[in-house]
Amino acid sequence: MSINCVTFPLPGEGPEQQLLKPDEWSYCDYFWADKKDPQGATSLPGFEVLLQKQLKGKQMQKEMSEFIHERTKIEEEYAKNLSKLSLSPLAAQEEGTLGEAWTQLKKSLHDEAEVHLKFANKLHTEVEKPLLTFRGDHFKKDLKKYDHHMADLRKQLASRFASVEKARKALADRQKDLEVKTQQLEVKLSNKTEEDIKKARRKSTQAGDDLMRCVDLYNQTQSKWFEEMVTASMELEKLEVERIEWIQQHLRQYTTLRHETDMFNQSTVEPVDQLLQNVDPSKDRELWVKENKTGEVRPVDMDI
Repeated sequence: MSINCVTFPLPGEGPEQQLLKPDEWSYCDYFWADKKDPQGATSLPGFEVLLQKQLKGKQMQKEMSEFIHERTKIEEEYAKNLSKLSLSPLAAQEEGTLGEAWTQLKKSLHDEAEVHLKFANKLHTEVEKPLLTFRGDHFKKDLKKYDHHMADLRKQLASRFASVEKARKALADRQKDLEVKTQQLEVKLSNKTEEDIKKARRKSTQAGDDLMRCVDLYNQTQSKWFEEMVTASMELEKLEVERIEWIQQHLRQYTTLRHETDMFNQSTVEPVDQLLQNVDPSKDRELWVKENKTGEVRPVDMDI
């Protein structure tokens, strides 16, 4: 049977077709038929479905880059606010071991701000930018080349199919003409001669030869389209694998940088933890008393 100028075997007829790449769910095995659009008005070639997948992947990649860009901006703003807060004079007059811990805590904010700023810079250079620049504008141009090439092959196939249908109709007309003339001669309803019959038979034979030639040309064109479909769909499959692996690699880099940020942040807090463990109310009282004492002699009762 023929669907959109492509011939397929009838269900249950002919040898069972084996997948070209069994168990791989390869593009080259599942996009031979055309797909109707949601409204059912037009049909989308299977190869066009694969191209749209590539374009969608390009868009997803761009949106992921935009997402990381927004994440970077948040980190930059957070670092800026941490750095500003670290300079706050609040509680700057706290003394003793508690004062040392408080001073270190404020310093840790400055160190943490540096960590987040470095994280933001690395996000931009190692995740956002690679996602944005992977496969530049030339990629869409390359896809258009694929699209035009396969579309041209389908046009050739449609043209060959139309020639076959025209030749098939011409043969049917010639055969019918031959049949009518033969019947007229047999019942002597016409003055047609044997020569007329021979002429009609030659035309019928020629029409049959023309049909065979058109079918042969059609099959050659379909065979070429088939080979190009396999080659092109495999190339698109390879491109999709590369895209996914590229994104996977850089999203892993994101998680690595995130873990490193947590680790560095932890290192900025460790000195604070140590000083907090050393906070000693007795020691602070000693230091404060030594600095601020007003006299050690206690009052006594008055003598008479």
